[in-house]
Amino acid sequence: MKVFYSFAFFILILATGCEAPTASQPANNENQESMDPSYNPEAKLQELGITLPEVGAPVANYVNTVRVGNLVYTSGKGPNTPDGGYITGKVGADITQEQGYEAAKLAAIQLIASLKAEVGDLKKIKRIVKVLGMVNCTPDFGNQPEVVNGCSDLLVQVFGENGRHARSAVGMGSLPRNIAVEIELIAEVYP
Repeated sequence: MKVFYSFAFFILILATGCEAPTASQPANNENQESMDPSYNPEAKLQELGITLPEVGAPVANYVNTVRVGNLVYTSGKGPNTPDGGYITGKVGADITQEQGYEAAKLAAIQLIASLKAEVGDLKKIKRIVKVLGMVNCTPDFGNQPEVVNGCSDLLVQVFGENGRHARSAVGMGSLPRNIAVEIELIAEVYP
């Protein structure tokens, strides 16, 4: 009798765990997921007059991106200027909040360039998941979110609703090479 109950329990587990999808419960197959045909981040970059730079080699012992499954993690990027320099200085002392915003926008361009180098076509970016923005600022400066909006605003402009993300914006006592901001992100890609 004990064997019968064990067998019946096993069959019950199989039956409830292996239900076929119904009309109200679609199959969870991301490979069948289709992209919106109007979604074109690269066309949006052109419309905004933004040309993505070549992704430079890392300055230390790390890589620009790491892909794990359907997620791409970027290394932190700084505010590279078109002439090859950086926006440097502390927000709240050396540069203004508005200049910090522009620095964060430049960092976003570097992040988008890293994503493109990893996935080839920006249409493969399903969603920007998370942004971490670090602001080189004075101890009394408290508007880090407004600075990092430079990055977030551009990501939403380029990727639309797919660019809306979770975010942290924090102040730092210093950043490498005295850059004004360093920003990293996590993006989900289509399989």
